[in-house]
Amino acid sequence: MAAPLITFKAGRCEYDPDSGSSVKPDATPGYVYITEEDDLNHFCWRPRSVSHTQPSLDLIMPPSDATFRPYQPANAKSDIAGRIYVLKFSSSSDRHFFWLQSAGKPSNPSEFSSRDLKIGEIVNAILQGEEVDVTGELRNLPTGGNGDSDDEDDDTAMEDADGPGSGSLRRAASGGAGAGATGGDIREEGEEAREGGADGGRAATNSTQTAITNFLRSLQGSSLSQQDTFTTLPDLLSTTTTLPVLSHIPSQTLNTLLSHLPAPIILLSAGMSPDEINESETDSETLSAITLSLSDDQKREILAKVLRSPQFQQSLASLTHAIRDGGLPMIAEALKVPVANGGLVPGGNMPLGGGAAVRAFVEGVRQGVVDSQTRKKGEGDAGLQQDDVQME
Repeated sequence: MAAPLITFKAGRCEYDPDSGSSVKPDATPGYVYITEEDDLNHFCWRPRSVSHTQPSLDLIMPPSDATFRPYQPANAKSDIAGRIYVLKFSSSSDRHFFWLQSAGKPSNPSEFSSRDLKIGEIVNAILQGEEVDVTGELRNLPTGGNGDSDDEDDDTAMEDADGPGSGSLRRAASGGAGAGATGGDIREEGEEAREGGADGGRAATNSTQTAITNFLRSLQGSSLSQQDTFTTLPDLLSTTTTLPVLSHIPSQTLNTLLSHLPAPIILLSAGMSPDEINESETDSETLSAITLSLSDDQKREILAKVLRSPQFQQSLASLTHAIRDGGLPMIAEALKVPVANGGLVPGGNMPLGGGAAVRAFVEGVRQGVVDSQTRKKGEGDAGLQQDDVQME
């Protein structure tokens, strides 16, 4: 894994929609950091006890798909009791919360300092896919004066963060997310928190993907963000929808689905160790034989693990982002999805974008299923007619 572009001390927060304290800080000391691999940013978090090459959270971030902004519920005062940031995605409803663990303002440890806000701006800028001199911005970060933190490396110790009145910070001047920060409800965020984007951009790089994204934006304008978002593929294919379907899928369909998975997933489920997989050269016939040797329950378990995996959800989010940003014609052609008008705007040669593109893709998938069923029925009827002729 490449060296991080930016790293700062932060802990994760748990989100419990059924609790009155929906955002609850976790006391584990950690780091938030961003790395870049293959022209794509990775938003990561890890405990401080492990290396940056072993993140507990590793999210692939397509340009402009996410924002990193201060979390402020609509029902809270402007000066909330806690320095919490929320990572939100435009392509899915996923959200991740982080509380800053470096020292805050001595005068008000629960208020964002100018240093805190600047770090947030840098991170948000990187996620937008533009260009920024990260090294220069970090060098100019405020480290003291004007009521801001004068010790950027001082950690926050959290004694208890279960809810209002039940805990407090061990050091009053250390900042971080206080007990009062657990009272915010994600469902009541204000409009300001919903607005994406910020000034700045990502680390200086000759990213082809950034150029493509900016080109598509220049063609389509800013109207995409104002269009009907329709839905996203992660929301459409959530585990509450997909997992119940597995119990009704016949064995032949299970085999077809497994044939699209990477070979190591099948081999690991068959009991092979990672070393054995690396040393083996498994051809398609051997892999097919291993798949057929698995019981239907084992096959369903493999598919369920894939559907629950963060990698699958991130892939769906990236696909949604690509479809919404003008990639529908190419994606539909590659996946052989019969989208209306080839994925272009009716009467024009521009690709559909935003929610209209996702809607066209979903309707194209549905139409593809209908066409396939009609074709199979026609083939079946033709076969019956041929049998009747032979009997006569």
